[in-house]
Amino acid sequence: MDRVAFELLGIEIYWYALIIVFGIVVAMWLSTRESIRVNMKPDDVTDFMLVGLPVAFIGARLYYVLFDLEPYLADPIQILNIRSGGLAIYGGLIAGGIWLYFFCRRNFISPWTFLDVAAPNVLLAQAIGRWGNFMNQEAFGADTTRAFLESLCIPKFIINNMEIDGIYRQPTFLYESLWSVLGFIIIIILRKKADFFKQGEVALSYVIWYSFGRFFIEGMRTDSLYLLGELRVSQLLSALLFIGAWAILIWRRKKVTNLKLYNRSYGKDQFII
Repeated sequence: MDRVAFELLGIEIYWYALIIVFGIVVAMWLSTRESIRVNMKPDDVTDFMLVGLPVAFIGARLYYVLFDLEPYLADPIQILNIRSGGLAIYGGLIAGGIWLYFFCRRNFISPWTFLDVAAPNVLLAQAIGRWGNFMNQEAFGADTTRAFLESLCIPKFIINNMEIDGIYRQPTFLYESLWSVLGFIIIIILRKKADFFKQGEVALSYVIWYSFGRFFIEGMRTDSLYLLGELRVSQLLSALLFIGAWAILIWRRKKVTNLKLYNRSYGKDQFII
């Protein structure tokens, strides 16, 4: 499939960019709707994204470059060439999280409130964004056969596009996309149950769900970033996030006595960590 969607004033516009933008728009729209239900100002989401989006893109690029530094040292100008790919989700989440802390502190919003509103929608955006990888024929897994791909009962256009350099590849982009969509649905269903989640636990559930799936899917990929030449960076970070999120969830349940329920009735409140 052609990576280029169309040309605008002589500039090629890639499907990758359009799909990423579409995922962001969907996440913002859903987050704005949910922010109203918890009595936040809808503008809070927009105001956060005005700075948070470029910060997240910079973080995603720097994360990728730092763990694949050698080719960029040889040709530093390529650091700016994001049209060729090279954005790491975890880098974007880390950078966006740092901005979120300062944004919430400045606007007297609990970070947990904001994260609970946004987290499931970020998961959906990630699911959508993986189709940009599909269009770029990246984020794929090990060699496989057409017969195996057909046994998965996936559409033929996916199977055809997973033939890369004459070899069929595991569609790990698809595995992660489906895992993220499933997580989004489960978290949204549970979020609607009265008295199920306490404040912050929607966000922690997102971290637990995504990091668990990413750990195993990352192990199938052939384009992983490595630490010390042996450890897959995203697998290591996934493991740490999974354990850390569970530890925080259990600690808060046991130690924080005034945890609010996620009941869509709280809104702007004092800055609580």
